[in-house]
Amino acid sequence: MTDKEIITLYRSGQKERAFGELVESYSERLYWHLRRFTNSHEDADDLLQDCFVKIWSSLPEFREESRLYTWAYRIATNEALNHIRKNRWRAALQREDLDAVMEQRIDDDPSFNGTELQRELMKAINRLPAKQKLVFNLRYFDELPYEDIAEITGTSVGALKASYHFACEKIKSELKEKFDTDF
Repeated sequence: MTDKEIITLYRSGQKERAFGELVESYSERLYWHLRRFTNSHEDADDLLQDCFVKIWSSLPEFREESRLYTWAYRIATNEALNHIRKNRWRAALQREDLDAVMEQRIDDDPSFNGTELQRELMKAINRLPAKQKLVFNLRYFDELPYEDIAEITGTSVGALKASYHFACEKIKSELKEKFDTDF
């Protein structure tokens, strides 16, 4: 179902059906978007529920100035970044290294069935600054065009292209060092 059809259902009073279509349309994409930030099924699942609550409660104010999916991604992105900020504070108070904890989650993930290279790629992505990580994930994994990422992040296309380029270079450098080969 298209975004426009979901909004039409919602505005025509078929809210339960609209919510079902919204969840069906976006659950998987938003889950993996959140999972790449948290490296945890449980955290991604909790954040996804929080996202749908926020999306649903904010839907009456949705003015259709952006597309529904970019708006939903923006909400999910903000939830993920807030989650990371809270965890950084919590880790600092407990004198833990959050980056090490996040990398350990990658190593301990029972559902991960990739190669060592893929595992190291995930770790390298995890070490990127938040903005570069966001842009890299949206572009590389979600295959979103820069224009959509600009809508989600409120950043210019040129700045996004630069962020993506720098992220790719950092990742290549880390993988080259780890595997002693060119990528």
